[in-house]
Amino acid sequence: MQLPERAAPIGVLVMAYGGPDTIDDVEPYLLDVRGFRPTAAHILNDVRSRYAAIGGRSPILERTRAQAAAIERALASDGDDAWRVVLGMRHWNPRIKEALGELERDGITRAVGVVMAPHYSRMSVGAYERNVANASSPVETRTIQSWHLLPGYVQALAERVQLALARFPEAERDDVEVLFTAHSLPQKILEWNDPYPDQLAATVRAVMELLGDRPHRFAFQSAAMTTEPWLGPDASVALGTIAGEGGRNVVITPIGFTCEHVEILYDVDIEFQRRAAELGLRLERVPMLDDAPVAMAGIADMVRESAHAAGWR
Repeated sequence: MQLPERAAPIGVLVMAYGGPDTIDDVEPYLLDVRGFRPTAAHILNDVRSRYAAIGGRSPILERTRAQAAAIERALASDGDDAWRVVLGMRHWNPRIKEALGELERDGITRAVGVVMAPHYSRMSVGAYERNVANASSPVETRTIQSWHLLPGYVQALAERVQLALARFPEAERDDVEVLFTAHSLPQKILEWNDPYPDQLAATVRAVMELLGDRPHRFAFQSAAMTTEPWLGPDASVALGTIAGEGGRNVVITPIGFTCEHVEILYDVDIEFQRRAAELGLRLERVPMLDDAPVAMAGIADMVRESAHAAGWR
């Protein structure tokens, strides 16, 4: 009896921004981020000092690698091993083009792309899609555009807020304000009807449905050092507003980031902590999403659904 032909594996391209592995990598990394336009000396020195303050490197590669491994485990959890998960970075090594090359060498012709950023913008997830297209790979790739309301992601965020709230005395917890943040983008995205702000607001609403009635607000963080206007208010301004309104305790919840890197370890853990201390605020940060099983299993389900919708499975 002839056995049925085994289906060809489907690739899963897990993508993230990337970051320098050493202080010496900061300059070439910034050149890549800036489209190979030279970086002003004062900006280069400032960025170097930020990385020096967090240990001289970015941990984003190993954190994203752990996420990719968790997605792979979730995909195989039902005995389905017809997946090949690879990791590609937009601005550092291993590059997205290299990851697609891995799939091609393994004879894989189709892949589902997942950006480890839950909210879509033409300037964020859209840039990853353009990076994939510019790789001119023969691997046909369908990228999941957003997962800002993925139940596992929302649940994991709510759980992490609760963990941070538990660090405060029980009598004070009801008055602790939750400050949600995400990476700012240039204001010009508003002219494109970009979904980014609305998706962020939707995530906040979904998390608050699980947390219940408590003070909360949203602000942007980590705007780039450019002359053009960026979306606000900035989180440092929001902290000042909270203090001015009589608040004393804050849990900062970066919903636009999934793991620790310079925007968390420096912007939040150093700059915003310094600002909070100046204002007399106690500021606690939630643990990052990282490879939370409930969230990574949800992403694996989205990968399966995307492959099914494409007719690949």
